[in-house]
Amino acid sequence: MDKPPTPDAAFDAWFQARGWSVFDFQREVWAAMREGRSGLLHATTGSGKTYAVWLGALQRAELVELTGTRPLLEGAGWGGGAVRKAAPANALHVLWLTPMRALAADTARALQQPLADLAPQCRVGLRTGDTPAAERARQDRRLPTALVTTPESLTLLLTRERAREDFAALQVVIVDEWHELIGNKRGVQVQLALARLRLWNPQLLVWGLSATLGNLDEAQQALLGPRHSGAALRVQGRLDKPLQVDTLLPHEPGRFSWGGHLGAQMLQPVVDEIERSSTTLVFTNVRSQAETWYQLLLNARPDWAGSLALHHGSLDKSVREWVEAGLKAGSLRAVVATSSLDLGVDFLPVERVLQIGSAKGVARLLQRAGRSGHQPGRVSRVTLVPTNTLELVEAVAARRAALAGRVEAREAPDAPLDVLVQHLVSMALAGGFEAEAMFRELRGTWSYRKMSREAFQWALDFVVRGGSSLQAYPEYHRVVLQDGRYRVTSRGIALRHRLQVGTIVADASMQVKWLSGGTLGTVEESFIARLKKGDCFVFGGRVLEYVRTQDMAAYVRKATRTRGIVPAWSGGRMPLSSELADATLRVLDGCAQGDWLEPELQSAQPMLQAQLRLSKLPTPKTLLVERFRSREGHHLFIYPFAGRLVHLGLASLLAWRFSRGAPNSFSLSVNDYGFELLAADEPALDRLHTRALFDEAELLADVLASLNSGELAQRRFREIARVAGLVFSGYPGAPKSTRQLQASSSLFFEVFRKYDPGNRLLGQAEAEVLSQELQIARLRTALKRMRKLRLDFVELATPSPFSLPLMVERFREQLTTEKLADRLARILKDAEAALQVPASPPGRRRRSGAG
Repeated sequence: MDKPPTPDAAFDAWFQARGWSVFDFQREVWAAMREGRSGLLHATTGSGKTYAVWLGALQRAELVELTGTRPLLEGAGWGGGAVRKAAPANALHVLWLTPMRALAADTARALQQPLADLAPQCRVGLRTGDTPAAERARQDRRLPTALVTTPESLTLLLTRERAREDFAALQVVIVDEWHELIGNKRGVQVQLALARLRLWNPQLLVWGLSATLGNLDEAQQALLGPRHSGAALRVQGRLDKPLQVDTLLPHEPGRFSWGGHLGAQMLQPVVDEIERSSTTLVFTNVRSQAETWYQLLLNARPDWAGSLALHHGSLDKSVREWVEAGLKAGSLRAVVATSSLDLGVDFLPVERVLQIGSAKGVARLLQRAGRSGHQPGRVSRVTLVPTNTLELVEAVAARRAALAGRVEAREAPDAPLDVLVQHLVSMALAGGFEAEAMFRELRGTWSYRKMSREAFQWALDFVVRGGSSLQAYPEYHRVVLQDGRYRVTSRGIALRHRLQVGTIVADASMQVKWLSGGTLGTVEESFIARLKKGDCFVFGGRVLEYVRTQDMAAYVRKATRTRGIVPAWSGGRMPLSSELADATLRVLDGCAQGDWLEPELQSAQPMLQAQLRLSKLPTPKTLLVERFRSREGHHLFIYPFAGRLVHLGLASLLAWRFSRGAPNSFSLSVNDYGFELLAADEPALDRLHTRALFDEAELLADVLASLNSGELAQRRFREIARVAGLVFSGYPGAPKSTRQLQASSSLFFEVFRKYDPGNRLLGQAEAEVLSQELQIARLRTALKRMRKLRLDFVELATPSPFSLPLMVERFREQLTTEKLADRLARILKDAEAALQVPASPPGRRRRSGAG
């Protein structure tokens, strides 16, 4: 008797028909899902994760129709025999969560491919903020068999009265790009949604997909919850996908380094590299840098107009879709992009990826490398383009860390109360909840596993009565207790809540529109507010002239000038990750020992040897401290290599501690490698030599005292107030301005501080400032490490290559471009003169302090 067909046989045949091979990890996932096990699939980008979990989900939901695959099976050498029909597909069986709308559309297309052969009765739907109203209406009548959606759209579906009925047949949830979600409040939103779905479907399978995570155990527990992760499976995908990380070397790297000084001379090598390749992605870290590089490339090669494109999150959806379609078709020569194209969108024609400047993290570098060769077996290649000489060293460090698999960990937020408050209102809309059952449900999630009953009760009281300070205002009595269940009964409250479900909070944006009609995209309102009529700015690859603001839109026309200012969006600088910082220190240590083997280090050798002549190199075992006296005052440069945000906290902390003993005036400058303290009077350095300045005692109090912590907390509270639903951002077509939102949230902040000082949202604002803006945990770790390091103290005769970028950082805030150029020319002339003089004996110009 012929062997009966099986889902695995059908999958094998489908793969073979396309000339693909089935990998062992894909079979492992199919078997685990067949056995009813949840899990986390960790595999390199472009290695086949999607079909591992998608085909496993079709199999688990019994949607694979083997009858329809008979010709496919016979062609693969399988005979006939008993066949079975798939389960009816008239309900939602599979839910696919993705962090980005563009990725959602691409994923839906990928999921559709095998259905004609394997599950013809299955229908894939897409539901995001971009889904047309007509399609939403069809889905409201009947959800598709599989739905691709975002965390925000899923939460909105869960707020419906009939949500439990809609999700009754759900069997599998797949969370794509879990590494992108786990470390922020959107990931917490996913945790809460999964807890509710699992309550309705106890046998629900949940699978996460990730490519770049350093803490896989915690990531799996955060996804599945502490109660369900024990029996789950973690599958490691293919690790042998070839990775190539190389660097475009500058012709004249120079002896001295500062941010951006290689930009001009790197333009032609980038142009040459694009010309030698087919389709190229040129990644930048921020939108303003993308706009700048797009203009540079277009000015260098005007004949590329039409085949060179720009892509970032502020451009209009139609523009982004046109660019994505051009990438898929291979009709574009190059696209300058930000993280808007980081995630799993499949662009097979992309041959090369260039990274302008440092990627600042190993995970981000790997993610971007995976945009090229996005197919099993193809090489993923990323070429780094340094914008200063120190980034040549960073390139070596990034390559070594990437090849060694040293990837950053991402931790889930701990019990954010603003997300909890929003979730309670959402669940009160979805038929209501009982208090004790909700508390147990919340404790089943990773982020709220340790939440106390008192904290839960506070959140519940807050949505019922508005807390102790808002009891007199009915609009903040959002939830009422009826027959033992907490519900939302006001239609107005329900509408306002649904309009701003989610945790993505950014400054209010304004549309940029042509006077003649048509939309270009959005920029932050705070940028437009600084413009006067006739001012020119760069946006969407064009130089625009600002005309007027009307109805929350900035109207523009094409400028006659060829230059304009580039908008600076919030979150404009990424800090160096601890993994990449440590790897960079190890590279510098090797250079100090004479290791110049790699091409990047040979290119950086003049600068590093100048640093060695004038000072020393930081290493993993030493803390370099440089002192320099100028007409400006007394400069102190310290290099902990802990990242920009930590250095901001360290600089403020040390300036505070210096001044506490003897009043002084300090100017501060920070970058990813170190910080500068510029003092009016010479600071007493005895506490530096004894390490007393690095004491962890009273750290929290000193950090808060050294910074304007009240202003930082108030700014953070603006986001919390909007997530928690205290501040309404407006109805469609009538958004509130940034000024209105800030005024509203500031009013709440002051009211709570004065009349409700125990309000837990205030405490959350302070905690987020410390953990996210100041990275207090990394700051504490940095202090502990600095206390143990040997102190290399150097008296500088002239600024060193490492100190110059810190001085430039400060000059930029004070000087015009022309004056900055003159100042740099004088400093460089003095430094070059110092290098012509034979090095002084170690005891005269530099000295080492032992620990």
